[in-house]
Amino acid sequence: MPIYPTTFAAAPARPLLGLLAWLLLCFTAAGIGAVASANAGAFYQQLIRPSWAPPGWLFGPVWSVLYLSMAIAAWLIWRRGGFQSARTALSLFLVQLAANALWTWLFFYFQRGALASVEILVLWVLIVATIFRFWRIRPIAGALLLPYLAWVSFASVLSLTMWRLNPGLLG
Repeated sequence: MPIYPTTFAAAPARPLLGLLAWLLLCFTAAGIGAVASANAGAFYQQLIRPSWAPPGWLFGPVWSVLYLSMAIAAWLIWRRGGFQSARTALSLFLVQLAANALWTWLFFYFQRGALASVEILVLWVLIVATIFRFWRIRPIAGALLLPYLAWVSFASVLSLTMWRLNPGLLG
């Protein structure tokens, strides 16, 4: 049986294309959230914030690193055999990714503090479930999501606190 040169070229390209697809997916979710937060800087400055709230400029760089680690984690799971072999884990990942994008819309665009606070708790549970599923398949993939969980834990407390401090703006 002849071996064609494309056989060798296609094999290394598939994992790279998979990584690019997961990066595109994660950063698309980030972009969807960014649309909702187009005026977030001005709105954030209007809010009464606790003394421990980070400056607005910090959110972009932190989220960029987190979306990158999320994409790599999903890619590592996907590489174990595609979507079929890790359907539950990757489905949970996709659902939490959608919930992640939704929070920005609820908080910044619709300015619904109570709903955003409840939604971020749902997001937190989805992240924990995703970490457990990822960890069982490939521990490093679960570990890559731990900083994301830590940041969303912090953001949950911040979201609830800002809603409580700003009932007029975050009705």
